[in-house]
Amino acid sequence: MEPTDNGSFLPRIGDIAPSFEAITTQGNINFPSDYTGKWVILFSHPADFTPVCTSEFMTFASMQAEFTDLNTQLVGLSIDGLYSHIAWLRTIKEKIEFNGMKNIEVTFPLVEDITMNVAKKYGMIQPGESSTKAVRAVFFVDPKGIIRAMIYYPLSLGRNFDELKRVIIALQTADAYSIATPANWEPGDDVIVPTAGSCGVAKERMDSKDEDVKCYDWFFCTKKLSLEQVKNPPITI
Repeated sequence: MEPTDNGSFLPRIGDIAPSFEAITTQGNINFPSDYTGKWVILFSHPADFTPVCTSEFMTFASMQAEFTDLNTQLVGLSIDGLYSHIAWLRTIKEKIEFNGMKNIEVTFPLVEDITMNVAKKYGMIQPGESSTKAVRAVFFVDPKGIIRAMIYYPLSLGRNFDELKRVIIALQTADAYSIATPANWEPGDDVIVPTAGSCGVAKERMDSKDEDVKCYDWFFCTKKLSLEQVKNPPITI
């Protein structure tokens, strides 16, 4: 990773997730080693007690069981202190009703990062947005602690949580079946098989009578992958 002008680093897809120890609303954590064997969504937000962040935390908390079913741990972060975090999460549970959600308890860890140590390690400080607030960054970390995808949002833009869930499912499906997912893929849609690596394989694909495989040309073939297969991938050791 190369440092930026403000001393932050910008992790890349395929990098080992930068490690850190932190105090959180659920106790101390060592990241990512505490979550070995799980997928992790590490996400930052600009500040506690702000409306967009409140709507996001309520949404994430309301979907937590869905992410747990996907073997995925949620970890939040902002450059506020622990007591501010606790007060804000209590306010969410006791006072806030939004979009049909109320009495929402946030039980995933929210990292204290007053020193901005973690935010700088993950390139969450974007000078064009703010020098003191973390943008809405999202990092998808696999069970081996490797960054597999990243999404950055400006301070003003709330995240699409259906898309965050879709990314996790797509990454897991790609790993399980050695495929790729096309534009706008949803679980149950056809998937893309790896491009033919030789003339012989290309010819075999174009001549194939397999009804589950459709080739638009030698380099672009899709196959059926049922919703049941996505939900129950093969177990790998």
